[in-house]
Parts: sequence; structure tokens; C-alpha cells
Amino acid sequence: MPSLGNAVRHCAVCGTESRLIIGHLSVCAQCIRTRFEEVRPLLEAAHAETRQVFGLPMAPPRAEDGVACPLCAQACVIGAGERGYCGLRSNKVRSGDRVSPEERGGRLHHLAGTPARGVLHWYRDPLPTNCVADWVCAGSSQYGCHNLAVFYASCSLNCVYCQNWHFREVDPVTSKGLSAWELADCANERTFCVCYFGGDPASQMPHALASARMLAERGVTVCWETNGLQRSELMDRAVQLSLETGGTVKFDLKALDEGLHVALTGASNRRTLDNMRRAAARFQERPEPPLVVVSTLLVPGYVTPDEVGRIACLIADIHPHIPYVLLGFAPHFYVPDLPRTSVRHAEAALQAAGAAGLTRVRIGNRHLLSHAY
Repeated sequence: MPSLGNAVRHCAVCGTESRLIIGHLSVCAQCIRTRFEEVRPLLEAAHAETRQVFGLPMAPPRAEDGVACPLCAQACVIGAGERGYCGLRSNKVRSGDRVSPEERGGRLHHLAGTPARGVLHWYRDPLPTNCVADWVCAGSSQYGCHNLAVFYASCSLNCVYCQNWHFREVDPVTSKGLSAWELADCANERTFCVCYFGGDPASQMPHALASARMLAERGVTVCWETNGLQRSELMDRAVQLSLETGGTVKFDLKALDEGLHVALTGASNRRTLDNMRRAAARFQERPEPPLVVVSTLLVPGYVTPDEVGRIACLIADIHPHIPYVLLGFAPHFYVPDLPRTSVRHAEAALQAAGAAGLTRVRIGNRHLLSHAY
């Protein structure tokens, strides 16, 4: 019996046979790039299925008479009794409630993600640690200190290969939660830096920013690892805190092609690209340690060396010294059927990024690479 990573699958659109097709999506990368409107319904159905299992909205709500959530690019308009895409906001007004004219659209109710309550867990990670920017960040030489790692149990994306998908099992209503003040108090004299990740901090930015400001006042370096879907004003505040404290903003850019990004994550990358450009434009204000680092996961069959080259050209046009990290893929979540990224794939991507003009590019987790294709 062949392993999942060796099984040949068929593209449901063009019939192509390949080991490098995600079975759950059933569409090859070429069709996603060239026939996106045709394949969109297949992709939307595949993403909806992965969310329904966890009781999450299958798509961002767009109620005509709902209440708008302004926090991220999903731009949910939440109808009576509905929850937003991240699962943390609901419409307080229920169908049939008597309300004033001002509240006819509803009231946005935050189940979590406010300064008063975040849904997360945290731990002390000894430095130096295996952060995406560990080869260039301020904490890489801080032996004897630790990073306060803040893992938010929510996300605004729906990556089909999510390696941290277990956060979806956290109930935002019954989970204990932690206030921003309580989180800041977890720091001690050996806390050199804090990094907000998850899940993703984008869906709980009010909480993250409140705790980050308190930690910055205590001399802690503030870092972020994010998909960049935050409202731009919130992302700007995060960048400013990192700039002032010597921290790094790490953008996880899944793909440059919008259709490919939708296929892999369920959402557009327009806000991610806009926020990354805005932050990277400030790179020269403090190039060392680098204010901005970009990373991309090398998904076999989808995030090809050509795609990496295009991403690298975008970054290099902003500043050629912005560090770029290429990450090896390993099967997770709804993608158990792809092999791990091959050495040949990773080396070709590394070469493409360098040829695009970037001066600091590395493969971040070579131990995961394979010789599968």
C-alpha cells in the first residue's frame, strides 16, 4: 500500500494526475491560477467542511441588517444570533428582540479578544529559540533569558494545512481567558521579549496591543508573528511598538497569487500584502535587528520556486535586505496526503529568492526536508 504522500490524485477540473495535489481541495495549482472562478465553488465547499466540524461559521457572515466587525479583513457583518468568522464576536441582538432604532442592526458582542479577556495560552520559551527570525532577531543572543510566547486560540484564516489547528477546540465562552493586565504580569526579570502568534493575533488585537504596551513599558522587546489580516491602523500600532522596543514583525505570506492564497487559506491576501508593504516601508528606520521579516511555507505542488521568486521580487522592491525565510512543509490537518517539502524544491526556491535581489534568505527548518519528489 502506498503512503498518503505517494498516492496519485486527480485534479477534478483538468484531470491531471499528480502526487502533489491536495486531496481535500481536489484541484491542482495550475487550475487555481488559470481557472480560478471555475474552481472557486470547489474551494469554498472544501473550506466550509473543515469549519463546520468545529462549529465555526462556514464563511464570513454578510447579513443585510447585521452589525459590522471592523477588526480584520474578513469584514464580517453579523446577523442576529450569528458569530463572526473567527468565532469571537457575535450579534447580541437576537431575532425578535425589541431594540431601539440605533441598535436595529444589532450590538457587537466580544466573546474574547478585548483587553479585559483574551483566549490564549502562554509559556516561557528559553532563548535563543526556534522563532522564524531566530537568525537575525534581538533575542538570538540572549542566553539565560526567555521569550514570553503568547499563543492566541483564534484565527481569521482557515489554512487547510494548519499545524496549530487544535486552537479550534477552545470554547471562547467557557475558556477561562486572561486579561491583558494578567498577561503582562506573567513577565519577570528574565523576560527579554514577547511574541504574539497562534492561531493569530489579528483576531484579538485589542488584547494583544494592550498587553504589549504594558510589557514595552517594562522594557520587554515586542514581536509579532502574523498573517497580517488586521485592520491597518491596528497593524501600524503593532509595528510602532516593535520599532520602539527592538522587536521584529514577522509576516507569514502564504502566496502572492490571490487565487492560490484563497485556495490554501480561504481568504484573500490583499490586506496581508498592504500591511506588509506598510511595515516594510519603515524597514530603514531600524534595519538591525530587522524590523520586518517575511516567511513562506513551501507547500509541495502549490508554493513553487516561481511563486517564491515573485514574492521575493515584491520584497526586494521595497528593500533588498529584508530577511526572507523559506519553511519546509510537513503534513497537517486536512492535508495529510502531501509529502514533506523536498530538498530540490527548497534549494530551487532559495535560488529564486536570491535571484530576485534579496540578500538575506534562508531555509528555516532543513530538518523537515525530504527527497520525496
